[in-house]
Amino acid sequence: MVNSAARGRTAQSEPDFVARAEALAEGFAARAAKHDREASFPFENFRELSEAGLLSLTVPASHGGAGAGAKYAARVLGIIGKADASTALVLSMHYINHLVMARGANWPAWLSRKLAREAVEGISLINALRVEPELGSPARGGLPATIARRTETGWRLTGHKIYSTGAPILEWYLVWARTDEAEPRVGQFLVPAGLPGTRIVETWDHHGLRASGSHDVVFDDVVIPLDSEIDVRKPSDWRGPDVAQATVHTVFVAAIYDGVARAARDWLVTFLKHRVPASLGAPLATLPRAQEILGAIEARLAVNARLISSFAGDFDDGAALSAGESNVIKLTVTNNAVAVVEDALSLTGNHGLSRANPLERHYRDVLCGRVHTPQDDSTRLALGRAALAL
Repeated sequence: MVNSAARGRTAQSEPDFVARAEALAEGFAARAAKHDREASFPFENFRELSEAGLLSLTVPASHGGAGAGAKYAARVLGIIGKADASTALVLSMHYINHLVMARGANWPAWLSRKLAREAVEGISLINALRVEPELGSPARGGLPATIARRTETGWRLTGHKIYSTGAPILEWYLVWARTDEAEPRVGQFLVPAGLPGTRIVETWDHHGLRASGSHDVVFDDVVIPLDSEIDVRKPSDWRGPDVAQATVHTVFVAAIYDGVARAARDWLVTFLKHRVPASLGAPLATLPRAQEILGAIEARLAVNARLISSFAGDFDDGAALSAGESNVIKLTVTNNAVAVVEDALSLTGNHGLSRANPLERHYRDVLCGRVHTPQDDSTRLALGRAALAL
């Protein structure tokens, strides 16, 4: 049955969903350190997100969701990211796929409705599984080793995916694979979780985002229906990026790590106000050096807020955006976020790196922002080549 928060949500304003996220954030933040230490998955966070109607935030209103665009989704992800970056990352991938579903012509309408209904009615999440041990990130080029073999009754899928964020809770995998045809095609196949031949290998033991459940998923001759083929094309047809997907991916990733930086900033402010070294006889907050560094932090966060809000708003308004521009947003915001946490550490010394304090976790988490596609070197290389008209 549809939960009480889901009923009538389309009649409520988008700011109401921001308020719901803020109400949940305190509990998420209180549990974050334990999940980080244990590398345990925060199932309870997603139960609460579902009860609050936030799993269907980007599901179209016509399908019972909130119908929120990128701007409000980014605000929610920033709030959740500030509380627990691992939860926010899993949620962001779910949001991205529902936004793309709603806008994409390649998704069968009946299938979009089915996944939308499930997200409205319960805890049903989706993520794209693309990265492989040999291939690395598909953004760097190359054909996937995961193979879909067509039979008279369905596709048979065999392959190995790594960094499958949210693996313990996902109900749907959007698997990047190639066909075994004479001229292979490449694309996405929709696979329900838990089918025979599917197994999750708990490999995720990472420096940051330890509670994201980004384990390996292995497919061993998994049978899926023929209509599970979502968007499969010639490899040459994938050379141009999906601008809609690239845009929301980069702005959502940026929002998460900006949230982590804001959590670090808040902890730093409290620390500076209450830390009174005997040699100083006054709070660290009274030192001009501390005030100046905190001012630099505020400047970076102000830039981040403007970039995320304006870019996501432009996307919602249908402005003509480029994948290159969205990559610059991600590069700028995530590097600002890393710099914010590094500045906080410069003022706190051993206190900031103690596991008794959250700043060291924020530092480990924020460094993961550089790993997400597109990586900084790819963005800078593309910008340089464009400037040189190469």
